[in-house]
Amino acid sequence: MLDRLVLKHPGQKTGKWLFYCIIVGLMAGTGAVVFHFLCNFGHFFFLDFLAGYRPSHPAGDPPIFGHTHHPLRPVVLWMMPAIGGLLSGLLVYFFCPEAQGHGTDSAISAYHHKNGLINPKVPFVKTVASFITLGTGGSGGSEGPICQIGAGLGSLFAQKLGLTQREMRILMAAGMGAGIGSIFRAPLTGALFAAEILYSQPEFEAEVIIPTAIASTVAYSLFCSVFGWGSLFQAGDFRYSNILELGPYSALAIALTAGAFLFVKIFWGFHDFFQKLEIPMWIKPAIGGILTGTLALFLPQVLGFSYGFIQDGLDNQITMWLFLAVALGKILATAFSIGSGGSGGVFGPSVVIGGCIGGAVGTFFHSIMPTVVPNPAAFIIVGMAGFFAGSSNVPITAVIVVSEITSSYHLLLPSMLVCSLSYFLCRRWDLYRAQVPAKIDSPAHKGEFFTDILEDIRVKDIFDGTKAFAVIPEDMSFSQFCRFFSATDQHYFPVVDREGKLSGIFSINDVRHCLFDDKHLGNLVLMRDVARKDVITTTPSENINSLLQKFTVRNIDMIPVVADDDPRNFLGMISRREVIAFYNETVNRLKKNVSRENPVPF
Repeated sequence: MLDRLVLKHPGQKTGKWLFYCIIVGLMAGTGAVVFHFLCNFGHFFFLDFLAGYRPSHPAGDPPIFGHTHHPLRPVVLWMMPAIGGLLSGLLVYFFCPEAQGHGTDSAISAYHHKNGLINPKVPFVKTVASFITLGTGGSGGSEGPICQIGAGLGSLFAQKLGLTQREMRILMAAGMGAGIGSIFRAPLTGALFAAEILYSQPEFEAEVIIPTAIASTVAYSLFCSVFGWGSLFQAGDFRYSNILELGPYSALAIALTAGAFLFVKIFWGFHDFFQKLEIPMWIKPAIGGILTGTLALFLPQVLGFSYGFIQDGLDNQITMWLFLAVALGKILATAFSIGSGGSGGVFGPSVVIGGCIGGAVGTFFHSIMPTVVPNPAAFIIVGMAGFFAGSSNVPITAVIVVSEITSSYHLLLPSMLVCSLSYFLCRRWDLYRAQVPAKIDSPAHKGEFFTDILEDIRVKDIFDGTKAFAVIPEDMSFSQFCRFFSATDQHYFPVVDREGKLSGIFSINDVRHCLFDDKHLGNLVLMRDVARKDVITTTPSENINSLLQKFTVRNIDMIPVVADDDPRNFLGMISRREVIAFYNETVNRLKKNVSRENPVPF
C-alpha cells in the first residue's frame, strides 16, 4: 500500500514512507518499553513492597524487579487502587483530559473524526496516568494505553513533518498497531488490529495494513530485544483431533456471548453512571479505586493485568468455580477502575475474562466427557479468542492474537468456529463505542466516498430530456418577455437563435430590476442584449463531480444540457437540486447494502 500514497516519483516516495514507518515503529516500541518497565515497577513498589501482594506473571513475562518477602497488608492493598485512581485523575484533569478512560476508543475516534490529529501531550500524560492506575492495582489492560501512546507518537511525528490528513491517519494507525504488536509480542496482531478495530462490521482499513506491519515489526523487535523473545504465555501443544469437540466449543461460544453481554452492559453502565455523577472529574477514579480495592480483599486475582492467573489456568492449576469467580470479578473490577475514568485498556481484561470462561467450560466438559475434552486448558485459549472477537468486533484479529501470544497454532480451527459464532451472536453489543459500521460511515472517508460516487454518475443518469422547458428567442423584445414571464414560474431562461441553437442565457435576477419599468425599454431592447454569451453548459456524458464544480463557479442553480457532439444543441436544463437528490438516493441505496440493521453474519 505504500506506493498508493503518492503518484509522483514512486521509488523515492516509497523509500521515504518506509523510513516514516520505521521511525514510527521505533517511537512506538520505545513507548512500549518505557510503559512496560513502569508497570512492572508499579506492581513491584505499590503492590509488593507496600501492600505485600505479589501478583503472578505469565511465563513469557517474568517480573523485572523480582519479589520481596513483605507480609500482606490488607488495609494498604484496599487503599492502593483508590490512591492510584486519585493521582491519575488529578494528572489527567489538570494536564490532558483526553487521556482518561480506555485509550483504544480515543484512538479510534481520532482516526475517524480528527483525521489522526492527537494532542501532543496525550502519549506522555497517558503513559504516566496509566502507569499509576495499573501499577497500583487498577484492573485494566496495557493495550488501551499503548494504543493511545503509539497513536499519539505517530500523529506527533506526522504533525512535525507537516503531512496531509490522510498521511497523518495512516501514521497514527501505524503507531497504534506497533504499540499493540510490541507489548503483546504479537506483530501480526498489531497490523491486523489497527486495520480491523476501526469498524464494527467485517471491514478492514486496507491502506494501513502494510505501513502498520512494518512499524509493528520494528517495534516488536525493539521490545523483545530489551525484555526477551518468545510469546507472552506458555501453553501445551494442544491439538484439535476429535470432531465431537465441536459440540463443547459451540457451547463455549454461547457462554462467551453471555459473558460479553455482561461485560459490555456493566462496563458502559458504570461508565455512564460516573459520567453523570456531579462531582469533580478527578475524584471519580478514586471512587472506582475504592470499589476495586474492596473487591480485591476477597478476590485479589482481579488486580492489575491478571495475566498470571491465565498462565496458572493453562498449567491446570485453577478450579472451575475460581475461573467463574475471577471472570465475574474481572468484569466488575474493570468497570470500577476504567469505567470511572481511570486510565487503562479493556483489551487485556477481555482476554482474561474470555480465558476464565473458557477454562470453566473446558473444566466442566472435561469432568463429564474426558475422552472428548482431554485437556480443559485448550478451552482457555479458544475462550480468549472468542470473547475478544465478540466483545470487540474483531473476529480475524482475535484468532491471530491468541495464536501469537500463546504460540499455539493447532487450535486455529476451533478458534475460527468460536470467534465466528461469538461475533455473530454479539452483534448487538459493542465494547468500543467509537467504532463506525463501515467506511461509508466514517467522516474520514466521506470526501473520498463522495468523490468516488459522483465520478461514477453521469448527467444522463439524472437528466430528464422529456421535461418541457421554455426557451427565449433572441429577437424577442423585452416587453414581450415581460408578458411571457407573468405566465411562467421559470427562473432561468435559455436564449436561442433562429435555428434553435443555444446562444445565451439569463436568470430572473439579471432582469428583476427592470421587470416593472419596461416603459422605458419597450421594444428597444431585445433579449439577445440581456443574455450572457459565456454560457456554462454540461453534456450527458459528463460526470456529476465536474458538474457540481460548475454550479459553484457562479453560484447558479441550473445549467443547460447540450449534446456531446454539438455544444449549441440545447437539450434541456438540469438543476443542482436534482443532482443532490440523486446523490442522496444513491448513498442511501449503498448504505442499505452495508446496513447496520442487517449486517453480514460472518
